[in-house]
Amino acid sequence: MNPETHLIDTAVLEKALQTFADARDWNPFHSPKNLAMALTGEVGELVEIFQWLTEEESRKVASDPKTARAVRDELADVLLYLVRLSSVLGVDMNEAVTHKIQANARKYPAP
Repeated sequence: MNPETHLIDTAVLEKALQTFADARDWNPFHSPKNLAMALTGEVGELVEIFQWLTEEESRKVASDPKTARAVRDELADVLLYLVRLSSVLGVDMNEAVTHKIQANARKYPAP
C-alpha cells in the first residue's frame, strides 16, 4: 500500500465536532485524558450490548430490532470520540491507519 493512499478522511467530521464543542464551550473539557476516558466508556456501552449473547446472536445485533439502534448509536459514539481525540492530539488518522495496515501486513503476511 502506497503511503499516499487515502483510506479515510475525517476532516469534515473533525470540523463538525469542533464546531459542536465550540458552541457549548466544551473545549476546556476535551483534554486527551478526558476524551480517552469517554471513549473507553462508550466502548464499554457497546460491549454491554454483546454481553451474554451467543456467537450467533452477536452476529445479528445490527439487524435485530431490539438492538439495532443501540448498536448504531454506540458505534457512532465510539467513532465520534475517537475522531475528536485524534483531532485534539493532532494525529492524522489516515496516516495512522495506513501505517498500521502496512505494519500488520508485515507482521501477519498472507500465506
